[in-house]
Amino acid sequence: MAQDLYQAPDYFHLDDLLTDEHKLIRDAAREWIKREVTPIIEDVAQKAEFPKQIIDGLAKIGAFGSFIPEEYGGSGLDHISYGIIMQEIERGDSGVRSTASVQSSLVMYPIWKFGSEEQKQKYLPKLATGELMGCFGLTEPNHGSNPSGMETKYKDMGDHYLLNGAKLWISNSPFADIAVVWAKNEKGRIHGLIVERGMKGFSTPETHHKWSLRTSATGELIFDNVKISKENLLPGKSGLGAPLMCLDSARYGIAWGAIGAAMDCYDTALRYAKERIQFGKPIAAFQLQQKKLTEMITEITKAQFLTWRLGVLRDEGRATSAQISMAKRNNVEMALNIARESRQILGAMGITGDYSIMRHMMNLESVITYEGTHDIHLLITGMDITGIPAFV
Repeated sequence: MAQDLYQAPDYFHLDDLLTDEHKLIRDAAREWIKREVTPIIEDVAQKAEFPKQIIDGLAKIGAFGSFIPEEYGGSGLDHISYGIIMQEIERGDSGVRSTASVQSSLVMYPIWKFGSEEQKQKYLPKLATGELMGCFGLTEPNHGSNPSGMETKYKDMGDHYLLNGAKLWISNSPFADIAVVWAKNEKGRIHGLIVERGMKGFSTPETHHKWSLRTSATGELIFDNVKISKENLLPGKSGLGAPLMCLDSARYGIAWGAIGAAMDCYDTALRYAKERIQFGKPIAAFQLQQKKLTEMITEITKAQFLTWRLGVLRDEGRATSAQISMAKRNNVEMALNIARESRQILGAMGITGDYSIMRHMMNLESVITYEGTHDIHLLITGMDITGIPAFV
């Protein structure tokens, strides 16, 4: 079993901008990742399994709804704390971070923001402890970047709703106890509904043969005349803006998480370059390897400050969707580029499961696409700075 020697880079002393509480939260998450995730992650990734045994630990480090108020079972932490936790988890693996992101930002967040008091009391405490696990149903087979075109619909049957349709590429769906599903009513208005496992006509087939996010369980949501209690409709907000607010929370977490993956690749490459001897000296002594490593730490540092500032703005209630899109787009591209360069430093060893780099690289190929593709986020920024939408 490989020893986890990870040392987080902090070239510009970003720690000075964090509170003592932030550092305690980070150190607890980092130690847990070293103890519980890295020893098993390569094996479960090779087997394409989600390690369900870590759910309790994820809950204990605050990975599930850290920003949810304590009265509903959350930790009541700020958004920088949430970002730090996501960074540490994704340092371990993007698939594990995906599980936590979905639970926090795409399941607990909409119930907290748009749910009734009864829904909050019923679901949030159990989601916070991992007793219940959830998923988020927005993407459909024919509608990814254009969620407004969704075909999943529900009909008012008097004393209940009848839900029909399908969702695709849904993280956590194969084992989720509940699904927050977005569907159109008979007037074409989008609403959120809580669908519970065991409801007749509701199934969650798993998606297999993935090269990426192999530690994350991915699947579909199939609704065949599913009878939904009217009490399961999220009453607080309707329209496409509701799920997009959830995506903002998830994208924010990804902006932090991607830095964790980049930091792990950089740390691995730096250590390897100092130890690998060629032509009588460590390869770290050669100019081209120093160029790669220097550019990596520079890009990581820039992303760290971009995301820290975004966290400050989000805690102040001033972060915009476009700012979150910029950070998500920049940081994931940065991480993917660093993974690729790190793999080159390791040469052939970089493709093996003895090192984390190739796993990170494959995972980031998904992260750069989900929660808004790389190109869509570019267009979001373009629309924000020009005032002209280029989507249609």
